[in-house]
Amino acid sequence: SLRSIVAGPRRESLERATRTENQQNLMNEFGTKPKNADLKKIGLSNLGDAYWNLEPAELIESTILSGEGVFADSGALAIETGEFTGRSPKDKFCVKDAKTEGTVWWGDVNYPLSAEKFDRIHEKMCAYLMGRDVFIKDAMACAAPTYRMNLRVVAEKPWSALFASNMFLRPTHAELDGFEPEWHILCAPGFRAEGAKDGVRQHNFAAIDFSRKIILIGGTGYTGEIKKGIFTVLNYVLPQERGVLSMHCSANIGKDGDTAVFFGLSGTGKTTLSADPERRLIGDDEHGWSDDGVFNFEGGCYAKCIDLSAEKEPQIWSAIKFGSILENIVFDGDTTSVDFADGSKTENTRVSYPIHHIDNIAVPSIGGHPKNIFFLTCDAYGVLPPISRLTPGQAMYHFISGYTAKVAGTEAGVTEPQSTFSACFGKAFLPLHPTKYADMLGEKMKKHDVRVWLVNTGWSGGAYGTGERMKLKFTRAMISAALKGELDGVEYKQHPVFGMSFPAVCPNVPAEILDPRGTWKDKNAYDNTAEKLARQFNDNFDKYKEGASAEILAAAPKAAVKA
Repeated sequence: SLRSIVAGPRRESLERATRTENQQNLMNEFGTKPKNADLKKIGLSNLGDAYWNLEPAELIESTILSGEGVFADSGALAIETGEFTGRSPKDKFCVKDAKTEGTVWWGDVNYPLSAEKFDRIHEKMCAYLMGRDVFIKDAMACAAPTYRMNLRVVAEKPWSALFASNMFLRPTHAELDGFEPEWHILCAPGFRAEGAKDGVRQHNFAAIDFSRKIILIGGTGYTGEIKKGIFTVLNYVLPQERGVLSMHCSANIGKDGDTAVFFGLSGTGKTTLSADPERRLIGDDEHGWSDDGVFNFEGGCYAKCIDLSAEKEPQIWSAIKFGSILENIVFDGDTTSVDFADGSKTENTRVSYPIHHIDNIAVPSIGGHPKNIFFLTCDAYGVLPPISRLTPGQAMYHFISGYTAKVAGTEAGVTEPQSTFSACFGKAFLPLHPTKYADMLGEKMKKHDVRVWLVNTGWSGGAYGTGERMKLKFTRAMISAALKGELDGVEYKQHPVFGMSFPAVCPNVPAEILDPRGTWKDKNAYDNTAEKLARQFNDNFDKYKEGASAEILAAAPKAAVKA
């Protein structure tokens, strides 16, 4: 079925682009094409060969033969995404029309695009794809059948289609037979927009039309734009139309059926900590919380793999095998062995794999109402306790704040940590105002009597450069103790600035690391750093004060001096 893959790239695209309508009816089509499937409905015609729902092995073969990927020694496919090795938040657009004008949270997260400009880009993308081979993957989002959404990804690159196969739910052959997509995603990394002329900022873009249910992605090969495009769609549709709280979180379930949810920004340990050998993984990144419980949006995992090791993250390490996609990694010398410590291409090296590459998973990817919620932060200032228990008001405050602090990295002259506040631990993917999600979370936490914990996976004994990163084994032990109820009856202390309560003892964790101030040699330096961080929290929260309750406002840290 792949007889044209080698020859395809060598054909003259002009020859294909001049096919007549009758000739187009004879277009080569391979793979499993659903009945009545017609790409002309979304403006695509005069294509080259269309590869419908190829198996992962076939998409891998196509990538290898086209020279766009190689095998790592683990059997995983290694690719490079090109100019962009991460999302480009300033190049994400939503069509502003009668449906979205009064509902979307417009601003520095959701940039408006007129319907006319969207049409212009769409037409140009379709013209660009004329005469080119495309790889089509039909997939689904939402493990709970009640909320399932059918998707059709039309990709210029076979590895983009493989990513969609890895990350979304995979229909059975029977389900494909009469498959009808609700949403379409057109992904063409080689197509470049003309900036302001096309209504966008530069040549790359990700544009969503909620009315016509189409996502356009061009000028970037970063595969994460595909999954986050659909996540943004679900963040718009589910809370408004279905009463489901959409969450940027991971989730797992214990042997007794207790569900735990982990919120956290990139680099805080969300994927790592939810991959617990003693608990079954529901999902690592995107979930909904309905009246029935928690369910995964996806069918795969997209894990950061910088500094990955078998010792620290055995489940993720074992998942990197045939069918997985490694992005922008560096090989060790002339070998095909990955040097996971090498971030010379990007610190955002990634691996995507279908969730069944993890042995210990929940099938289906559904759990009950959570008993414990963990807010993960990597506090590079070394101020926050390694684990603390939050009141409902504090939980809402920290959820809206969505704090983490990144290390300075390799930028010349930058030596201090950099604070990041991302509302609901996923601001970049929120088409609605953050208070919409926060209110829903607060209602569900109170209704189901959920315990909420703030876990600092960052620094202790000083800020980055002075202190040390919290050991993963201690973080795992603290989370395990919280899940087992072993922190319920112990003594708690209250943080003097941030107000949260933290345990004085915890099984399998040295007591001296539980109180962050006690780990610093210079106590005055700690107090000053805590004061500085508190002011940053308060300054960030100013824009949310108007819609916040008295309970939430009372949970703000007590910064003595306003900067």
